[in-house]
Amino acid sequence: MFGLFILLIIGGIVLFHRQTITEVASESTLKFADKLDKLWQIAQESLKDQKYLRAEKALLTILRVDERNATAYNRLGILYAKQQAYDDAISCFEIAQSLELSASSLHNVGLIYLETKKYTKAELAFKQAIELGPEVASRHIAYAKVQEKLGRHKKMLESLEYALTLEKTPQVLRILADAYETAGQPEKAEHLREEVEAMLAPRPAKVVASSATPQKKVQLTKKRSRKVM
Repeated sequence: MFGLFILLIIGGIVLFHRQTITEVASESTLKFADKLDKLWQIAQESLKDQKYLRAEKALLTILRVDERNATAYNRLGILYAKQQAYDDAISCFEIAQSLELSASSLHNVGLIYLETKKYTKAELAFKQAIELGPEVASRHIAYAKVQEKLGRHKKMLESLEYALTLEKTPQVLRILADAYETAGQPEKAEHLREEVEAMLAPRPAKVVASSATPQKKVQLTKKRSRKVM
């Protein structure tokens, strides 16, 4: 009987110990998640305020504890690109692609290749980005820029014309107008610039109708005439 009592006590201690371990693990997970959230906040705010060293430290800390975080590599690539450390930026974007293929990372690395005049690589990156996310106008505009650098005016215009179907804004219209000018089509360029002026022209103010109805106006007139009489 005494032996059974001892076993029950030991079983209770083990059960309590297991619950304590679970609680501790859960608490540690919450603390870890909270720390990551704070690091992300620091990284985002520092990038916005152009405090690049602080942002870099935050992102590198995130990657030490989560080395397969593609978003962190993307942000780090953007940070290096802003500082014109293009080789480091390309490395980060390529790692991000290997972890999680996305249109954004491909577009970003394409911009670096374009900036460093690696036009063939830029063309491939933008093409892949468009295949993954064709609904974004800026990707077609970037692809058109590469085609311009390669002297392919027909492809340049096709890309920009498609971008205009996705986003008809004064900015896109101006880019396409400049492209028509480059391609030797000044009439089309002039037409688009006129369209931009029309879009940006101030609209006439709306005339506010009088709150009094015609019937009320007639009644008011009659009352005034009676007073005169």
